[in-house]
Amino acid sequence: MNRMWLAAALAAAGLQVAGAADGGWTELFDGKSLAGWRAYGKDKTTGPGWKVEGGVLTKLAGVKGGDLVSEKTYGDFELEWEWRVAPGGNNGVKYLVTEARPSAPGHEYQMIDDKAEKWAKLPAKSLTASFYDVLPPAADKPLKPAGEWNTSRIVVKGVQVEHWLNGAKVLAYELGGGAVKAAIAQSKFVKYPDFGTKIDGHIMLTDHNDEASYRRIRIRTPAP
Repeated sequence: MNRMWLAAALAAAGLQVAGAADGGWTELFDGKSLAGWRAYGKDKTTGPGWKVEGGVLTKLAGVKGGDLVSEKTYGDFELEWEWRVAPGGNNGVKYLVTEARPSAPGHEYQMIDDKAEKWAKLPAKSLTASFYDVLPPAADKPLKPAGEWNTSRIVVKGVQVEHWLNGAKVLAYELGGGAVKAAIAQSKFVKYPDFGTKIDGHIMLTDHNDEASYRRIRIRTPAP
């Protein structure tokens, strides 16, 4: 019996095949709670700075929340989410996150108000969709203004990584590759020789003390 017929048969019985109707995606945020997430370095959820309301997860400005990490770890995956930052805001999503290296836990997909005057002197490698402080995104990336929703995607397949923004691939790099090593040597992560290599790690939503909102966070991994 093929997968389509199996899905139909189980649906008739009130059951589902994981991924059969959703393309293999798993929701990381249920729209109602922080189920599946915990504080970085801890076994519990974080402080009052994280708020869930109306299907949106918001990091409140100026309220301590701490970094959130997924309870599960991932190697090869495709992560997709919608986000917005307040004017002047700065936040990020980290991946391949380890708790063994707190000063450089993982690679950050930067999310920031590129047009804010306060960030005018930042280099391209610190702006939205960059591999933060390591590699810049495409200069013509399709970024929406602060306060509007953007859709981002990270793809990790083997040692190949892609950053996407609003339907456009804006960065691609090789984990442990020469270009990454050279860029890390010129970054704040130079003291961490294993940074930039492939590991199985958590997904992190960072707390940079600014307002940032998330919705429709989902992930899919290769079939076993």
